[in-house]
Amino acid sequence: MAEFPSQARVVIIGGGVVGVSALYHLAKAGWTDAVLLEKNELTAGSTWHAAGNVPTFSSSWSIMNMQRYSAGLYRGLGAAVDYPMNYHVTGSVRLGHTPERLEEFRRVVGMGRYQGMDLDILAPEEIRARYPFLETHDLTGALYDPNDGDIDPAQLTQALAKGARAMGARIERFCPATGVRRDGDDWVVSTPKGDIRCEIVVNAAGYYAREVGRWFGRELPMMVMSHQYMLFDTIPELEAWSREVGHKLPLLRDVDSSYYLRQEKHGFNLGPYERNCRAHWVTPDDPFPQDFSFQLFPDDLERLEGYINDAMARVPLLQKAGLSKVINGPIPYTPDGNPLIGPMPGVRNAYEACVFTFGICQAGGAGKVLAEWVTEGATEWDMWSCDPRRFTGFEDQDYCVKKGMEVYGHEYAIQFPRHAWPEGRDMKLSPVHDRVAPLGAQFGAYAGWERALWYARPGDDVSDAGQQTWKRAGPWFGAVREECLAVRDAAGILDLPGFSRFRVKGGHVAAWLGAQITGKVPGVGRLGLGYFADGKGRIVTEMSIARLAEDEVLLITAATAQAHDREWLQRHLAAGLELSDETDAWACQILTGPSSRAILAQVCDADLTRPWLTWQAARIGGAEVLLFRVSFAGELGWEIHSRVADTAAVFDRVMQAGQGHGLRPFGMFALNSLRIEKGYRAWKGDLSTDYTVLQGGLERFVDFAKPAFRGRGALTRERDAGVAKRFVTLVVQAGDCDPPYMSTLWHGGAVVGETTSADWGHRVAACVALGMLRADLAVPGVALEVEVFGQRYPAVVQADAPLWDSKNERLRG
Repeated sequence: MAEFPSQARVVIIGGGVVGVSALYHLAKAGWTDAVLLEKNELTAGSTWHAAGNVPTFSSSWSIMNMQRYSAGLYRGLGAAVDYPMNYHVTGSVRLGHTPERLEEFRRVVGMGRYQGMDLDILAPEEIRARYPFLETHDLTGALYDPNDGDIDPAQLTQALAKGARAMGARIERFCPATGVRRDGDDWVVSTPKGDIRCEIVVNAAGYYAREVGRWFGRELPMMVMSHQYMLFDTIPELEAWSREVGHKLPLLRDVDSSYYLRQEKHGFNLGPYERNCRAHWVTPDDPFPQDFSFQLFPDDLERLEGYINDAMARVPLLQKAGLSKVINGPIPYTPDGNPLIGPMPGVRNAYEACVFTFGICQAGGAGKVLAEWVTEGATEWDMWSCDPRRFTGFEDQDYCVKKGMEVYGHEYAIQFPRHAWPEGRDMKLSPVHDRVAPLGAQFGAYAGWERALWYARPGDDVSDAGQQTWKRAGPWFGAVREECLAVRDAAGILDLPGFSRFRVKGGHVAAWLGAQITGKVPGVGRLGLGYFADGKGRIVTEMSIARLAEDEVLLITAATAQAHDREWLQRHLAAGLELSDETDAWACQILTGPSSRAILAQVCDADLTRPWLTWQAARIGGAEVLLFRVSFAGELGWEIHSRVADTAAVFDRVMQAGQGHGLRPFGMFALNSLRIEKGYRAWKGDLSTDYTVLQGGLERFVDFAKPAFRGRGALTRERDAGVAKRFVTLVVQAGDCDPPYMSTLWHGGAVVGETTSADWGHRVAACVALGMLRADLAVPGVALEVEVFGQRYPAVVQADAPLWDSKNERLRG
């Protein structure tokens, strides 16, 4: 036997299917000097007891990409590594009980088609042809996915392990990692067999990931749920049917009832996601175990009774089966239900590939994504949905438990675009929260910050049920229209807590920043937008830049980007520069509209004649503020940045002064409508690593005259060769619903692009979509179609200028 390795390029901690897939993909990428450490046998955590379902369905574009890749990998893996695998591609039938559910299905069919998958909608009368034992009397339809199925988790893991070993990677079983420490530029991973010195460490420790994370000084946002599924004995009628037709039933998911039902040999496997669910290892009487390898929780079927009855009514054949076994095992959850894949926040050369709720169907894609992060520093698909940096540090254990239970209990819930989930709220409150709440503010959480989404009027429906619609004209629509028109005709004020703020100081800060962004660094007293590209010219992030002094800049970015952008800046910070995160010290209001100058003139001593894209210090009610002459709403306006302790007094003075000028508070729904009319992009929708800076229509922010900036070579080659797709604004005759993210654009019977955001523009009285379109069609006046929930609607490409105030005359004021 080979000696225990004392050195490696990469060490992976955790031998579940995700960790082994990461090892396999690293080896495929040529990084064969990699070692995986597993405390017990491979699969000993959540993998061994997983049901093994392999869906491709997801309403998330990136998760669908990952699961589609997994399914494709698994189909050929056994032959590729010469290892026998039980992988049954049975297809699946996903039942719909409501019109809203069928809309969700139609959206996913469009997304799947764009990714090359042939999904289909079944009418109620067509379902029994796929699943003859089903009661269909109360259904609105179903989604059929021919790629769905199930796989043996242990065989999958061992196949990946065999492939990794064959390429030269190494697996050490029964060898727990017991700690890590830093030694110079290396990590040293301790084990009972000895230390391993390495360049990179990957935390793939499953539900032990939080314990491993603490070795790095990191508290992972996660909790653990109990999930049960039941195995039922052979049913003679099912056995006879299977033998006659030569295949198994498709996997059945009754998503509105919240369970899956799968044929298991000639019996069934029933797995509910119950609302009355249970978290584990969160109370003193249920402590976290040092070792839970190959163990289960006691059966707890009482809480599943209603789901079992529903399944038996839906498939009466199940009533004839005897219950043979119950599996009740731990499944880790993050607060949003998506895993952690990517750079470990704030820790150099450390990565995470853990907290997988659906690890079997995502493991193949997760291994690919993790290997790309490690070997290339970036991923093929934008994977913000799974990036560990999407959590910004406020997520305490109580929050994680509440959100994890909420996600589990609503595992199959429709993700309506304007629905705000109720658990884990009020984690971060604006200094003026108590002012805006009595005005009718209906709140939503942004990285923990409570922001007003809209302001309800007397009689408006503010119920949770009222938010659960795809329709444009939900309970908020009339109020949002009034808010937008107030901004157009008078003035509006938006309380906007949580902007991420980074101050960078040093003698060569301008030269350093100029090498980080594609464009120019603004002069002292000026504001600008900076686009940070990766080596391929793709959009990493966008930051507002305030040039405070020759040696000092203030960078402002989205609340959700705090950990991501701080890590990016730290990683690229030049020697001699000082970076400080001032996010928690400041608050912001946007005051905007034609009356905003008159309102400010009553409360401050600023020079309000200074032009657009300038900043100045001023005083409001004795408090020092920074006034930024910009407005994301696209009207004359200012961002008022104040210290947290001063913000309430500043807000009160502005609101009082605005009473004679028609000042009205507005929320995030109105801001979204206003910014889309101006063609302003939003991060991780319109702006992401799925697109280059040039594809994003941001040529004016690219200074090719600069000798060097990140991505310059790639963007130069793209410019010279011709951009393949371009950012466009569309006016859409969209019926009752605005196009969701990643709605497909059609021309001549083919898909030619996608939407990245859309909303109703109240100032232009039209549905406006932003999107990416094949470059030869990105010409004003070209007629397209946009697929919205399975139906195509006419759309027209607009000129490369804002729909509202195309020359920015109102904005410049």
